[in-house]
Amino acid sequence: MFGFAINTDIRNVPVAVVDQSESTAGRIITQSVEVTQVVNVTQHFATAEEAQQAILRGDVRAALVLPHDLTQRMAEGRELGQWVVDGSDTMISSAILALKNMPLTDFDFAIKPAQTPTFEVTLFYNPSRRSAVNIVPGLLGVILTMTMILFTSAAIVRERERGNLELLITTPVNSLELMIAKIMPYILVGLLQVFIILGLGHLIFNVPINGSISQILFGTLLFISASLTLGLVISTIANTQLQAMQMTVFILLPSILLSGFMFPYEGMPIAAQWIAEALPATHFMRLIRGIVLRGADLTDLWRDAVWLGLFTGAGLLVAAVDSRSH
Repeated sequence: MFGFAINTDIRNVPVAVVDQSESTAGRIITQSVEVTQVVNVTQHFATAEEAQQAILRGDVRAALVLPHDLTQRMAEGRELGQWVVDGSDTMISSAILALKNMPLTDFDFAIKPAQTPTFEVTLFYNPSRRSAVNIVPGLLGVILTMTMILFTSAAIVRERERGNLELLITTPVNSLELMIAKIMPYILVGLLQVFIILGLGHLIFNVPINGSISQILFGTLLFISASLTLGLVISTIANTQLQAMQMTVFILLPSILLSGFMFPYEGMPIAAQWIAEALPATHFMRLIRGIVLRGADLTDLWRDAVWLGLFTGAGLLVAAVDSRSH
């Protein structure tokens, strides 16, 4: 699965087009860009501001803006338009930068000077293209995934092996309350990790924190809860602590390799993207990078926030039912 999914060749990056020229030349340029297969035009907007909001929300990774005077620019050999790019992901920005000087052979207009690029490129959020800007928020998701799932994956099975689970079930505490009590102590540990990682990333690597602290806190709480409940589900399914550890590794590797932390999500085949969508880490990668780097809030990234909340609720119910059945 990883052999098919892990791919550093960027293809089908979702982008938007703002064709202010509304001309045949603009449509041909859009088609020529799509033919490269580097990008996939998924949305069209009337203004550049709308396209920038789509980039902020994470709906697209870049936008091609074609100005009103497109035909005149072609005749004069000037830049034909501008790429507005989410530069927080250096691999995505590199793929778009490769289109800066793409040849356009479908026109009979004047040949532009050799030193004149076909498009201008503007990088938002990480204009210097430093990899640490993208890695540090992603690393937060990886470390939380590893520690939160590891903490709780052996929690219930350990109680069962020691004979304590039967005693706990006979008390007035119901199964759902028991599951919640198991994850509560680790939430503080997770928040401490967030403070350390983002703090050191900001002080040592100068990673910008463009979003509000409250948005980072609430988004992280959603992910911590989802990861802890996933660990609880593993713990209730496994019969021994060794089985719990093996199942945890089975979850950790896809969470690290398919979540978009190391390799762009857009470069993976559709089947691998479906698997990635089922993992909490994938949604948190989008969430934390959107808040920290682009200054988005949870209303902009509501799909990922809602998914994490639903995953937490479903995981708690499954863990409670499984623990009661055992």
